[in-house]
Amino acid sequence: MSEPLMPATRPGNGPGAVTLSLPDAAATAQVGAVIARALGELAREVPVVVCLEGELGAGKTTLARGLLRALGHAGRVPSPTYTLIEPYELDGLPVHHLDLYRLADEEELLFLGASDWLDRPGLTLVEWPERAPGMLARADLRLMLALAGEGRSLTVHAASVRMDAVVAAVTDALERDGT
Repeated sequence: MSEPLMPATRPGNGPGAVTLSLPDAAATAQVGAVIARALGELAREVPVVVCLEGELGAGKTTLARGLLRALGHAGRVPSPTYTLIEPYELDGLPVHHLDLYRLADEEELLFLGASDWLDRPGLTLVEWPERAPGMLARADLRLMLALAGEGRSLTVHAASVRMDAVVAAVTDALERDGT
């Protein structure tokens, strides 16, 4: 069993952001599940882009795995490092999990069919969004992970006004659950 998450704090983040201390991989997956619940039905109504940022080994895929499982995916959640994209259909919700680490040029996203889903309701999870600045510019929610001793630090930042409520819901859920 994972240690509880450290209480959410707002030091210097301003409105629309919260920083969490994640002691281990289980806590990282758990916060992914909390974010999935906070997103609620929004991604069924509008396109939502969530960017996962951080160095190699920071926990981006682990967080995405927790989010996907909370949305109902029961199977394996591979890292899309080599395929660049893993598509899912979760109870009618289209989800695209991208890993842009090996992306040579941002235009490759067009060849992968990004224009087919980015403007439609659904959820797009993007690891290494800095490899495609246009994708980072589309972010609704930025999840910035960093190594912190034995664990991780996660800053959840609302990059669009509609995500302020998601950040607040994540903060409330973690405080309510005592995590």
